[in-house]
Amino acid sequence: MPTAEITRKGALISNFTGITARIAASRKESGTPELPPHFMAVTKYAADEDVRVLVEAGLVSIAGESRVQDARARWTAGRLAPLRSRVTLHFIGHLQANKAKAAVELFDWIDSVDSFRIAAEIDRHAAVLGKVMPVMIQLKLNDSPTQSGTAPAQAGELLERLRGLKNLDPRGYMGIAPVNASQGEIRAAFAQAKKIFDRDFEGPGCHLSLGMSGDFELAVEAGSTLPRIGSSLFA
Repeated sequence: MPTAEITRKGALISNFTGITARIAASRKESGTPELPPHFMAVTKYAADEDVRVLVEAGLVSIAGESRVQDARARWTAGRLAPLRSRVTLHFIGHLQANKAKAAVELFDWIDSVDSFRIAAEIDRHAAVLGKVMPVMIQLKLNDSPTQSGTAPAQAGELLERLRGLKNLDPRGYMGIAPVNASQGEIRAAFAQAKKIFDRDFEGPGCHLSLGMSGDFELAVEAGSTLPRIGSSLFA
């Protein structure tokens, strides 16, 4: 293996080890050290070779993508196709109705359901495939007009409607912290999401997916079970 490849592999493994150590420390701080320090690797902007290295090393087993067409090209026909069976692939972007069929075909989870309309589309295509699709509801934790998600006050109502769809399996909530917010504001937003999650979900297999590269420690301290980390991992 060329020296550059060895160096890059070492850097990626070091990044992974550092992130898991920080998550473990945050879990200890929050009083939940028994939870594993795993996270979702957001691979949408990562080089295929970097993703391959971490998957083949057995470090990345949960991956997130936000563009259906790009993900399909990478994971079904591209360099990552041979590794597809080794990862649980989550869709984490805004899903348009005309992309629902392709998303159901490709992804193992859809984490960004933000309306009953898109949930019904997912359910319809999953039924055709004989598939029950695990999903999360995306909470809107800020007032940005460009941010998708359902209002926290309406999350419970949407969840009840989703639980009436035979080919959906609601598994939790996903949220994105307010942009340019203070740590106090981020903590408050995450605490609100945790309160709703605790009200609506319990048991193994359910997730509260909060936190990204810039705020995952705050998210883990608040109770996030599946932070989504990309730039820090693939730096």
